[in-house]
Amino acid sequence: MSELEIIAVVVSCIAVALTVCRHMLCWPFNLLAYVLYAFIFFDYKLYGETILQVLFMGLAVYGFLQWKQGKATDHDIRIEVLSQHKLWLQIIATAIFGAIFGACLKYLTDAAVPWLDAQLAAFSLLATYWTSRKYIATWVLWVVVDIIYVGMFIYKDLLLTAALYALFVLLAVYGWYTWLKVKHKQQVITSP
Repeated sequence: MSELEIIAVVVSCIAVALTVCRHMLCWPFNLLAYVLYAFIFFDYKLYGETILQVLFMGLAVYGFLQWKQGKATDHDIRIEVLSQHKLWLQIIATAIFGAIFGACLKYLTDAAVPWLDAQLAAFSLLATYWTSRKYIATWVLWVVVDIIYVGMFIYKDLLLTAALYALFVLLAVYGWYTWLKVKHKQQVITSP
């Protein structure tokens, strides 16, 4: 456990808590967490996670702009529902991308756990995209992905990060619950 990992854990906790609360500051905190974890994961030969952090940096900017635009229009960050068709199409495309990325990591790098690393990276990217679009489904996906991350980080002896991801599971469940309540209130307000 390094000082950098401790700082990354604290910043990540703040970022997720702000996301649950639908606060715009979640995106700058997420951006900082992504930068910190890019260095950590590279050090541990989790190259899929390192690349993921770089992609997350771009998604943090995109998410901030999406939320800012939505807030300017509605004066609130409105929760959206993802259609079943889009949900399954995006999940299948993500799994295929994860498999291709896993093959690249396996055969082109000395990645520690290439297949798992790649799939988790791919699905984390999808979950972050869903968060930027304010889809409730993001929280369900985060619960699944974060549970698997806990095991991978224990295996890689990143115990503090494993504990962080266990906390993320709980925060994702709470986020799901909170966003469902908000969505219900939004539906009541917009109903004739």
